[in-house]
Amino acid sequence: MININENFLDVKQSYLFSEISRKVEEYKKKNPEADIIKLGIGDVTLPLIPKVIEAMHKAVDEMSKNETFRGYGPEQGYDFLREKIVEFDYKKRGIDVEVDEIFVSDGAKCDTGNIIDILGIDNKVAITDPVYPVYLDTNIMAGRKNITYMKMASENNFTPEIPKEDVDLIYLCMPNNPTGTTLNRDELKKWVNYAIEKKALILFDAAYESFIVEDDVPHSIYEIEGAKKVAIEFKSFSKTAGFTGVRCGYVVLPKEVMAYTKNGEKVSLNKLWNRRQCTKFNGVSYITQRAAEAIYSEEGQKQIKENIKYYQRNAKVIKEGLEKAGYEVYGGVNAPYIWLKVPRKYTSWEFFDMLLEKKHVVRNTWSRLWRSGRGIF
Repeated sequence: MININENFLDVKQSYLFSEISRKVEEYKKKNPEADIIKLGIGDVTLPLIPKVIEAMHKAVDEMSKNETFRGYGPEQGYDFLREKIVEFDYKKRGIDVEVDEIFVSDGAKCDTGNIIDILGIDNKVAITDPVYPVYLDTNIMAGRKNITYMKMASENNFTPEIPKEDVDLIYLCMPNNPTGTTLNRDELKKWVNYAIEKKALILFDAAYESFIVEDDVPHSIYEIEGAKKVAIEFKSFSKTAGFTGVRCGYVVLPKEVMAYTKNGEKVSLNKLWNRRQCTKFNGVSYITQRAAEAIYSEEGQKQIKENIKYYQRNAKVIKEGLEKAGYEVYGGVNAPYIWLKVPRKYTSWEFFDMLLEKKHVVRNTWSRLWRSGRGIF
């Protein structure tokens, strides 16, 4: 008799974004004339920049010729892209990262879910609340039972506080999805110091770093002294360059980051992740990686920055409009996310339904784990 992984029974049967899509499609069938404004799932609306399209066309042509055709590529990513990442995203910021510490992937969502493959099941996990669902759901699917939620609310300026109990694995998403808030250098330094002291590991999701405008907000956790010993960083081209449908991102895993066997022996996570990728992942397509490389050209940088400004202006308009309407609003400064407090007379899903039915506007709905049904987004 074949058995299931019963941990999946402990996960909500409907993924948040799938449920939103279901509700919208159901409404559209009943109301085909409705002109729906989608502000829900964090997808992009602008097309790929011309420099990326040019690079993809060139790569497709290469795949049509015997002398330039490519089959399987390196699981870690082609060096032409990894070298650009090192040069532009790290060395230009004064951060020393090596090419073999970069692992190109098909997106930060997959990476933040897959990274726990190389970590022990008994680790105590700390996750911010509210949270990007992938962090929580993948740990539940893996069978982790010891999960601590770090409350983020207006009372603490949506700044997660270090847990009173010792934890081993810490998820930080900055700029934050979904609140749009950030940690400054001093605040992030506290987390790095904690991880060093407790021999813990920080999983730092920086998918939205390209939206940062304030000087005291780090673009990488490795701007903080000591972070290369205790942090893995996840970045994505989805929001930076509109790659949501193309799929490309990367993990930075310094060789200094160690974890431990039950006997206390140090093990390099860089080596374990490389081994995992070589077994379970065949790498990102050559065409996609050439497209990602193109955003680091001088013209590519100009074009993606113009797109980012477009989304930043949209966030500003939405934030200011909601504030004028009397809502309590956060985010929208260093991230494209706006976090608003749902009026007391509604639950989060009731507010979602009201906006869809009366205003034809789609928004995400998040129920805080520590106060069920009062989601604000």
